[in-house]
Amino acid sequence: MNPQLSFDGGSPSGERRPAALIDRFGRRITYVRLSVTDRCDLRCVYCMSEQMTFLPRHQVLTLEELARLGRCFAGLGVTKLRVTGGEPLVRPNVVWLFERLGALEQIRDLTITTNGTQLARHSRALKDAGVTRINVSLDTLIPERFRKITRLGRLDKTLAGLEAARAVGFQRIKLNSVILKNRNHDEVVDLVRFAIANGLDISFIEEMPLGVIGDHDRAEAYYSSDAIRRDLEAHFDLLPTIDSTGGPSKYFRVAGEDTRIGFISPHSHNFCGDCNRVRVTAEGRLLLCLGQEYSVDLRRALRANPTDDERVKQAIVAAMAIKPRGHDFDLGVKPVIFRHMNMTGG
Repeated sequence: MNPQLSFDGGSPSGERRPAALIDRFGRRITYVRLSVTDRCDLRCVYCMSEQMTFLPRHQVLTLEELARLGRCFAGLGVTKLRVTGGEPLVRPNVVWLFERLGALEQIRDLTITTNGTQLARHSRALKDAGVTRINVSLDTLIPERFRKITRLGRLDKTLAGLEAARAVGFQRIKLNSVILKNRNHDEVVDLVRFAIANGLDISFIEEMPLGVIGDHDRAEAYYSSDAIRRDLEAHFDLLPTIDSTGGPSKYFRVAGEDTRIGFISPHSHNFCGDCNRVRVTAEGRLLLCLGQEYSVDLRRALRANPTDDERVKQAIVAAMAIKPRGHDFDLGVKPVIFRHMNMTGG
């Protein structure tokens, strides 16, 4: 069983001054992915099962609690916050949260991962709130295939959201594409051409084995970053780059173009060695690793100490002691992580 910590406040030593977020392997944590909801208006086949049971409202952190967590993390040296879901923009009044997070001086990069369906409504408000970058999930450019992968979605709605974000002035919008063999692996070249034509970046992601999905055999559908790169190099000259957005993507630039192509490779090229991030789920679990269950109950820390941010910071700092070296994904066995990606947060 993986360890969990739970705090009512305080620390074993009674020390009240929080330290920087450095784990036992010397890795400094500067990036937090903050999930605001487990709900979504799509049902992507790699993210959740078709019939989902979502969290009751009282188990989900309030917007005020999420804003407070953002403030606590900023005070501990975090410089990048990514707001995720589920689909974050289905959370009522979520722009209020972006306004509070955008006002934190320590946060240099406030980003959002979204499926794009709500961007036509919210792009201007997000820009005004201080969001610096947007990532949009887009796995296919074929409407019928989009409907099949998302179970509920319409491609034109996501494309309209992308255009709305571009229209209000967002720069370096990035597409996130989960590639599955015999589902959409034949579109990687078209997706890059689409990114070039629209001034976008794109990251290709190997599917992560989180939760029982029932739609496909993950081992059979696995398509590696190396295979994607070989497909692309038949059409583009890819130039290595040291560019980074603070996450796990390894980037190449298309020769003669401004577009960057990233690869997120949890299976073929494990990225744990220099991990600089943690996740907070919508119910307030601080997940120390994407592929492990090591966690701390921050909801309990928040609600036990409603006016004492220092106690919450102490809980976060203490959690660094159980951050594991890395994940241990194995596509050949049944998932050992039963939380779906919508529960994990992006």
